[in-house]
Amino acid sequence: MKLLFQLAFLKNRNFHLIVFTMIAMCFFTIGTQMEIVTIGILAKKGPGFFELFSPVKDNVLQNSEKITHEQFEERWQQLDTDHKGYIDLQDSNRFMNTVKPNGIVDRATHYLDQVLPISGKPKFLALLVICVALFNAIAMFCHRLTTKIVAIRVSRNLRQDFFEHIQSLPMSFYQEHNIGSISARVVTDASAIADGVNASLINYLQTPFTIFTTLILCFVASWQLTLMIFLGFPMIVFPILYIAKHVKRISKKLQKNQEGFSAVLIDYLAGIQTIKVFGREEFSLKKYREENDRMAFLEQKSAKYDVASRPIVHTIGMSFLAGALISGLYLLNMSVPEVIVYCGLLYVFYEPIKKFAETNSMIQRGAAAAERMYEVMQIKPQIQDSPNAHVLTGFEKSLEFRNVSFRYGDEWILKDLSFTVEKGQTVALVGPTGAGKSTIVQLIPRLYDVQKGDILIDGRSITECTQKSLRDQMAFVPQKPFLFLDTIANNITFGQAEPLEEIKDAAKRAHANEFIEELPEGYDTYLAETGKNLSGGQQQRLAIARALMKKAPILVMDEATSSLDAVSENIIKTAIRELRGQMTQIIIAHRLSTVGDADKIIYLNKGMKIAEGTRQELLKTCPPFKLMWDMMHKSQELSHAE
Repeated sequence: MKLLFQLAFLKNRNFHLIVFTMIAMCFFTIGTQMEIVTIGILAKKGPGFFELFSPVKDNVLQNSEKITHEQFEERWQQLDTDHKGYIDLQDSNRFMNTVKPNGIVDRATHYLDQVLPISGKPKFLALLVICVALFNAIAMFCHRLTTKIVAIRVSRNLRQDFFEHIQSLPMSFYQEHNIGSISARVVTDASAIADGVNASLINYLQTPFTIFTTLILCFVASWQLTLMIFLGFPMIVFPILYIAKHVKRISKKLQKNQEGFSAVLIDYLAGIQTIKVFGREEFSLKKYREENDRMAFLEQKSAKYDVASRPIVHTIGMSFLAGALISGLYLLNMSVPEVIVYCGLLYVFYEPIKKFAETNSMIQRGAAAAERMYEVMQIKPQIQDSPNAHVLTGFEKSLEFRNVSFRYGDEWILKDLSFTVEKGQTVALVGPTGAGKSTIVQLIPRLYDVQKGDILIDGRSITECTQKSLRDQMAFVPQKPFLFLDTIANNITFGQAEPLEEIKDAAKRAHANEFIEELPEGYDTYLAETGKNLSGGQQQRLAIARALMKKAPILVMDEATSSLDAVSENIIKTAIRELRGQMTQIIIAHRLSTVGDADKIIYLNKGMKIAEGTRQELLKTCPPFKLMWDMMHKSQELSHAE
């Protein structure tokens, strides 16, 4: 429970709203109690016979079921002071005002008569009812609205905090968690926590206030009947605690299963083409059905406990309500209005307890969600700027790998790797799959930190620079471009405000302007999800245009042409060739034709540098590279022959 509030009210951003909500809750409770008492006042048209003629002791009317003739005559003289031979409502009210009221309705009527003469005045009584109803309506509106707003803001803040936090986490976090799990925690868990907080405000703030104040009123109405309430507490509390324990346990299982459900759905949507081509819809449906059935089973189990709590509490509450009604009327000789008010107060007393049992399920689900979200929120970024980190303002000389070794888990991916990239050079990293090429380009911007050795830029370790300033010096073109749902112009600028002319210039240098101009809305054309309304080559050229738009001195390209056709590859090669000398290029390529003109080629195998030099030098000194080169040319010759 503590964790739930810790996550929800972090930084006290909702403090003032919560205070206002608490005040509205209190007024709503008071308004409900006022309505109950007002109903009693409406039911009390005038004092009954036994009440009016009961004996007076210490200026207080005593309850009595027997009135003697002497008592009757004595009281008649006190009532018929004008000797009219009859008494009316005014006479009885005048007498009742001379004695201390005995019940809560009498007392309320007595006090209100001092301000507003409601006794025997229907118009003032109607005014009282309207005022109480308006007061309670306003309090109810404020209470419900503010609790909703609190839940909405808590959910919004949690989603924001969670997203900001995961942005600071290392790439290893994204390797350990699937997309379905992360997205479920952002959306589902944040909403569950907000609902839990909303229920907690009611259960732990409004409910105690309602119970305490209503209990006082019940004691004022009848202390004898109120003692019966305490007998019902253990009978209500034990079922609530039992149910809460099981709900929290099931909620954890349900939320974890929702992650698996989301993952299966996302995998299906991402691989729909492969599934259809292989005709494996039944296989996907089976996996989906298993997760769906498992989630439905847990939901049904949770629903059983959810709906069980209120009937149990309702049965106990109604039993004591009936007991109070019978005892008040036949044992304690209370008037009908007094019994009505007491039963109404008893209902107000038990109603939040019923809701407590019901909304406690939401609290337990919120607590379970808070624990899951906290698992991520407590993960600290492994890569952080050192206290004395300086801002890297430019790239002037060289980028150097000095005896770098790196591993994922227990497997060493790079082993004692050393090489230097001079400013303005085009350097290609080639080698078989698994050689460590992609790992190198992830180490340069410090997406990971090396375990041994160091990476230096202009002679200083990159760990001495701030991460942002280091990454500002680099532009990146991945193998599969990241394009989002927005216009082509915004995809190129990637959130930066740039003039259209500069956007077009970057697109022209990337050879993307030709196809962009042919689109119906040009640079204002909206891309579909992941840019699937464009060809692979067009997507890659947009990615290059985005990299050029950044105007960073270092350009990293990770197998940017591996999945392109010959025409698209030739366009990309032209774009790369035209950038020589303007930017320092580090290129990973399976197709050696893309990097044949590189200033330096580094051949890697199993995380080690095998050879380094120009294409001509490697063809002479590196047999594995010569074999790759010859196979490439042989494939091209066969392609042309066909």
